Amino acid sequence: MSAQRSVLVTGATGLIGKALCRRLIARGDRVVVFTRNPTTARTIVPGAAQYVAWDAKPGEWEATLESVDAVVHLAGASIAGRRWTPAYKREILESRTLSTRALVDAMARAPQRPAVFVCASGIDYYGPRGDEPVDESAPPGRSFLAQVCVAWEGEACRAADLGVRTVMIRTGIVLDRREGALARLLLPFRLFVGGPILPGTQWWSWIHLDDEVGLILRCIDDDRASGPFNGVAPEPQRNRDFSATLGRVLGRPSWLPLPGFVLRLILGEMAPALLIERQRAVPSKALALGYQFAYPTLEPALRAALARSS
Repeated sequence: MSAQRSVLVTGATGLIGKALCRRLIARGDRVVVFTRNPTTARTIVPGAAQYVAWDAKPGEWEATLESVDAVVHLAGASIAGRRWTPAYKREILESRTLSTRALVDAMARAPQRPAVFVCASGIDYYGPRGDEPVDESAPPGRSFLAQVCVAWEGEACRAADLGVRTVMIRTGIVLDRREGALARLLLPFRLFVGGPILPGTQWWSWIHLDDEVGLILRCIDDDRASGPFNGVAPEPQRNRDFSATLGRVLGRPSWLPLPGFVLRLILGEMAPALLIERQRAVPSKALALGYQFAYPTLEPALRAALARSS
């Protein structure tokens, strides 16, 4: 690859995608945004070289793959977007697997293929693991989200069979004050009713948004990177400790526990999957690759996430 790369990004209007595109553009890369709505994407992700209308069906977008060095695939229906009805669970699965399949199928037909394919995934791949530390060598779980990740990664790995260096980023809880899990936790803490989600002993594997983007960039740039990478910081925290640290950073108490059964009543099946039955994931491969985390510990990461203006 040349110093200046052409990088295609799907899911560019999401939390991670927006931050990734900003970093790519800032370092001089040519960014191609694949999106369902190019007009909206131009506003949300300014500065890209191209905005290409894209879906999971064969079309004119396929020709674009011949002119890019790297593909970063972040698109997929939000796991916490709606209550998990059977129809929405199917959308969560198919929005990931069918879009990945379409990209890899297009790579197979392309006269010239990208050198690297970085595909999103999640630490939900491992299923609920209790206190067991899990690195990238751990086997998959059997939960719904584990099955989604296994199917998703299975489609992505087909790119490796084509000779495309393929990386799957198994992301944990991404810290950002405007979107995601942290944003949802802020209101009760600011209203002085924050606290742990019972039982409180469950592990939360987190990563600052800057490090999530930094790891993706490293996997684009470093030819040694392939296979799964846990997108988490080196020090996962029990939920009770995460809550106590967040309360300290906000200058608010963190004493009022939220029972798990209440979350189940409000959120249904997604509550235990997203908030209670979690994983103690560790970033073994990122550390072995020499990635230096900007925020390896929680309190500085929370302070930075809550202070950032964009």
